[in-house]
Amino acid sequence: MPRIKPDIEIYAKIKVIGVGGSGGNTISRMAKSKIRGVDLAAANTDAQDLHYCLSPVKIQLGKNLTRGLGAGMNPALGEQAAEESKEEISEYLKGADMVFVTCGLGGGTGTGAVPVVAGIARELGALTIAVVTTPFSFEGAQRAKIAGSGLSRLKEKVDSLIVIQNDRVLNIVDKKATLLKSFSIIDDILKQGVQGISDLITSPGLVNVDFADIKTIMENSGQALMGVGRSSNSNRAEEAAREAISSPLLELSIDGARGLLFNIAGGEDLSMVEVNQAAKAITQSVDPEAKIIFGVTQDEKLRKGEIKITVIATGFNKEAQPTLFNNKKEENFNPAPFAEKNGRNKKNNSEEILEEGGEEWEVPAFLRRKK
Repeated sequence: MPRIKPDIEIYAKIKVIGVGGSGGNTISRMAKSKIRGVDLAAANTDAQDLHYCLSPVKIQLGKNLTRGLGAGMNPALGEQAAEESKEEISEYLKGADMVFVTCGLGGGTGTGAVPVVAGIARELGALTIAVVTTPFSFEGAQRAKIAGSGLSRLKEKVDSLIVIQNDRVLNIVDKKATLLKSFSIIDDILKQGVQGISDLITSPGLVNVDFADIKTIMENSGQALMGVGRSSNSNRAEEAAREAISSPLLELSIDGARGLLFNIAGGEDLSMVEVNQAAKAITQSVDPEAKIIFGVTQDEKLRKGEIKITVIATGFNKEAQPTLFNNKKEENFNPAPFAEKNGRNKKNNSEEILEEGGEEWEVPAFLRRKK
């Protein structure tokens, strides 16, 4: 009997949009790597920066408001620019089943515009995942304050929020590593995660995982951890599993997760014993009542003897998570001035668009260990 090959159109549509300068840089590097099965776009107020971005789709935010200039650490201006360009953003996001939004928090365009972009994606019915970075500590208290306020707004607009702390990159890169190499490690987190999910959706499995399974684990899940591990050593199953759930980049572990999806990919030599070893390593620390979905696929793109394991974990105990400000109250930081629609600074607190407060910001984690 001939095998029925599903039309590519029936697969879930995944779109990624980078917002602001940092988000655009990430999209450029993803475009260079020729990531498969996803659409890419960049959105920015800075016309010059957008011009040099390698994204196949470019959206200039707030053409009338900023006249092609950036938002200059002014999140209110970034938000207003995104509101002005809602129609273009909606046009790009239309038809997506899953949307990843990415930016560097702490600036004007990314911090201000990304909640608007995420909100549009969710209104259109897409499973919406935010992958964002927080500033290096040397960037100062003002950027940390802006990032915290932006994070607070963003978590209300997405299904899953994944935060990478830039400072942690300093712990894993070689002292002689270039700036470009350091940023590529951060970008790899998003790239490998998006590619991993795309492969899960489009690759038929011996035990199949599809978009409905991913949605079950990630929809309205709040904090999320995602990881990819690979190994071709003699103890490859357990080694790949451990790599997928642990990273020197982040503090968050899989401990206590109440939602878990993992997929084990290998060649024809993948054994039942190895599947069991990997599953034990992944599930031993999750909540006893966790909802667990797993898949097994044969992947011809892997090197000979290699196993690849993709993990998505959600449903964490908020009290157990690390915080953006490392237990320092947010009120210790002075707020950055915000802007009126004409771009002038406005210091009247009643007019501020981004909220202040004394809350400690929980930090979820997107997890991909460096090879």
